[in-house]
Amino acid sequence: MSTTQSERLRELLAPLVSARELELEEVEVTPAGKRRVLRIVVDSDEGVQLDACADLSRDISTALDETDVMGGAPYVLEVTSPGADRPLTQHRHYVRATGRLIKAQLTEGGELVARIVSVDETGLDLEVPGVKGRKPTSRRLAFDEIAKARVEIEFNRKAAEKAENETDESQEEA
Repeated sequence: MSTTQSERLRELLAPLVSARELELEEVEVTPAGKRRVLRIVVDSDEGVQLDACADLSRDISTALDETDVMGGAPYVLEVTSPGADRPLTQHRHYVRATGRLIKAQLTEGGELVARIVSVDETGLDLEVPGVKGRKPTSRRLAFDEIAKARVEIEFNRKAAEKAENETDESQEEA
């Protein structure tokens, strides 16, 4: 039988999360003044909608009320998705980020900003953006070459893709 609070919470929460066809990414209890914050991060291949978080929050609240896993001290329950700039720590995270821009810290030093084209069991096929008007290049990056990686937030991607498509179309017409 598990003994730590985190393990007990995971055992309690995992079936509730799975029942909603979500994956339990993280369970974290942190002090916040006289209270604690129980933060539960869930995800799925399709992303997580706000309504799904609300429904799951009610399920979890009911289950926590029926157990003593959080003890007697007050706490705030927070159910959330990983966020747009999530760290990539598992194979499934990279798969979900296919098509997205990432920033990877390399084990040999340095960093690489590139778009994930495809993912397999050993690594990533990437498109490295061109600099100063140069065309993008392809690069293969093995998972063991990545110290850590995170999705980069892109505010103007659609505008950039539209401009790129218009450039391609005008070149075809010429």
